[in-house]
Amino acid sequence: MTRKYWVGFNIVPAIGPAKVRALLDHFGDLESAWHADVGALKQAGLDRRAIQNLVTLRKKLDLDAEMEKLEKHHVTALTWQDDAYPSILKQIYGPPPVLYVRGAWLPKDEWMVAVVGTRKATVYGKEVARMLGQDLARNRVTVVSGLARGIDSVAHQAALDAGGRTIAVMACGLDRIYPPEHRSMAYAMLEHGAWVSDYPLGTLPEARNFPPRNRVISGLCLGVIVVEAGEKSGALITVDFALEQGREVFAVPGGIFSPGSAGCNRLIQNGAKMVLGVQDVLEELSLTMVEHHVQARATLPADQTEAQLLQLVSDVPIHVDEICRQSQLPIQQVSSTLAMMELKGLVRQVGGMHYTVVHEPGVLYRLE
Repeated sequence: MTRKYWVGFNIVPAIGPAKVRALLDHFGDLESAWHADVGALKQAGLDRRAIQNLVTLRKKLDLDAEMEKLEKHHVTALTWQDDAYPSILKQIYGPPPVLYVRGAWLPKDEWMVAVVGTRKATVYGKEVARMLGQDLARNRVTVVSGLARGIDSVAHQAALDAGGRTIAVMACGLDRIYPPEHRSMAYAMLEHGAWVSDYPLGTLPEARNFPPRNRVISGLCLGVIVVEAGEKSGALITVDFALEQGREVFAVPGGIFSPGSAGCNRLIQNGAKMVLGVQDVLEELSLTMVEHHVQARATLPADQTEAQLLQLVSDVPIHVDEICRQSQLPIQQVSSTLAMMELKGLVRQVGGMHYTVVHEPGVLYRLE
């Protein structure tokens, strides 16, 4: 079983996405890389620090025991090689080689929007977060946030109250809940969403873990809404990642004398889309038809043409003309079929008549 070697490398300090990719390119698989000697590891491009960390850790790390820990805590480790690994996250630069998940990941979770903001939320900020969280959930959009105090927790709870889905991206191992007072809400989320982290079990919620965690929040989502943030709010780190990843950034305006809204007002001044209600977000992200997408996916069967086109569309964007050339089908048939496949949630148009695949419908996995 190769998954345990992915988990092993994810525990080794100083070995991140770039080095994992280098190891895969050199050895072909991580099992061979795990057992390689120092000379081979140097040839693969690892530096002295990474090699020393690996040599030291693999002498004492029981990979089978690590997998047993994951099972004990009902956590699944998804890797780049898994179809269930979120395709939208895989598209960012340097996606996490391992994504730990506890809960249910459903096809409709491809429509995700992050709601983030300050931990020191005002009454105004909390009310806006509650309104947006509920309205997104009612429109079948999954609400993503960081389980933190303030705006994050209000958005999560609002989605739950509306009967929707919500996902918490944590800055620690999934054997811990931080902050501890959100334990009850976090467990309620397992029935209507999931916990996610790229940190191994046992990782403490240290301050240094939170900024990198934010890149996963933005990477999972189509867009990021900042509800309330000061000039130096941690939520603005999420915005920086979102912009790097090509995600849409939204901001809720606040009073010009309110320190808690200074960051949001500055974002709007610099080009972020101002949010006065959920419709502003749904229209910008083309999410007004999510309900129709879900129904079409569930009820409309595929045919031979769809099956043929699905063989040609992957995670790498492909132009409709190239699809026509490879399928040898007329443009009218290809265009109409792609339109239906997009409605069913099988493919997504990513701009300029380029298409990417949306991975197979159905429950991708679930752990009780």
